[in-house]
Amino acid sequence: MQTDVIQRIGQIAVPVLDIKRSIHFYKDVLGLQLLFSTENMAFFDCNGLRLLLSLPEKEEFAGASSVIYFQVENITEAYKELKNKEITFLDSPHIVAKMESTETWMVFFKDSEGNTQALISEVVTS
Repeated sequence: MQTDVIQRIGQIAVPVLDIKRSIHFYKDVLGLQLLFSTENMAFFDCNGLRLLLSLPEKEEFAGASSVIYFQVENITEAYKELKNKEITFLDSPHIVAKMESTETWMVFFKDSEGNTQALISEVVTS
């Protein structure tokens, strides 16, 4: 069903255990722009999409987050750069789909709070 009510995703929330540690990871390691933070929350800009890191308000919100797929231009170079920053990767960059002249590559990693996140790159092969 198509709707005119929902226009776009405005924000994604990621539960964290330690706000200062998570700010360091997303700002200094991943390189996202910190917009502002409070004692319990931090807001980042990811090319127009707002990412909210927050201490859970209630116990039922304390679980792991959904996987965020961070788009990168060159997944091999991004993987090397972030691996040098001691990010824990769960695998190596690999092809997950081939569609006509496009290959979709992914690699998964853990953030500072134990959430699984990913890098994704679409490569045109001609």
